[in-house]
Amino acid sequence: MSETNGNSRSKLHGLWALTNRELKKWYKEPVLFLLSMIQPILWMGLLGKSMNISSLIPTNIPGLDSKTLMEQTFGTSDYFSFMAVGMIGMTALFTTMFSGMSVVWDRRLGFLNKALSTPVSRAVIIFSKVLSATLRSMFQAGIIIVIAVAFGLQFGADFSPLNILGVFAIIFLLCVGLSSLFIAITIRSTRMETPMAVMNLINLPMMFASNAFFPGKLMPDWLQNVVQVNPLSYTNDAVRQLLIVNTVDYAQLALDFAYVGVFAVIVATIGIVLSWRFLSK
Repeated sequence: MSETNGNSRSKLHGLWALTNRELKKWYKEPVLFLLSMIQPILWMGLLGKSMNISSLIPTNIPGLDSKTLMEQTFGTSDYFSFMAVGMIGMTALFTTMFSGMSVVWDRRLGFLNKALSTPVSRAVIIFSKVLSATLRSMFQAGIIIVIAVAFGLQFGADFSPLNILGVFAIIFLLCVGLSSLFIAITIRSTRMETPMAVMNLINLPMMFASNAFFPGKLMPDWLQNVVQVNPLSYTNDAVRQLLIVNTVDYAQLALDFAYVGVFAVIVATIGIVLSWRFLSK
């Protein structure tokens, strides 16, 4: 029994040791953290505030209520609140996409060879990178919410502080899936150009083919089909349900969590299977 417990403790220690190593690259370099936060701040401060969509709606037409029209279109009377929530998902996307690059760096610097020579399993090596990216994204999501509130984020009538836990839960699921996806794509790569090309190919199309900046229901029909399978769209919808809408649709919220959860489980499983088969010195 004690031998089994020793193996269990060894696996847990290996996971935390590797995860903490990845996190040290981040929290011991505060400049990198500040640089990672500049982009969403610029998007919120410049695009979010400059896109004053409510001002485009005429106010002198009888029977036309701009506030009601905005709520029917965006779920909130303030476009900035709609767009700021999209920044949470965007930050998660841009943070997790570097997971694959981390594998390439470890291989080229020789650390991967050392890790593979230890009793730590390949699945733990991969999951440590997934977990570190997820923890970074969740922390940054909290910072984004605080900054958005300072910029004028308007919470919905059904909002309560407990809803923040739901936001972190959906971000956790999304980041596990996205990190596993980027790692699975680049797990056999030995060149830095490969993960960079993958990031450039996936990140912007995935961001704009979602409801991060505009409601998917108003997009062209062919693009709506992409939006409906994009896990980022379901994450954004769940966060908006939890933060800014006045009446929460719990059925849709459950669907959002179920979709992102299934996405995370499937892609993480694929990443672990590929690590067992292809992760080598």
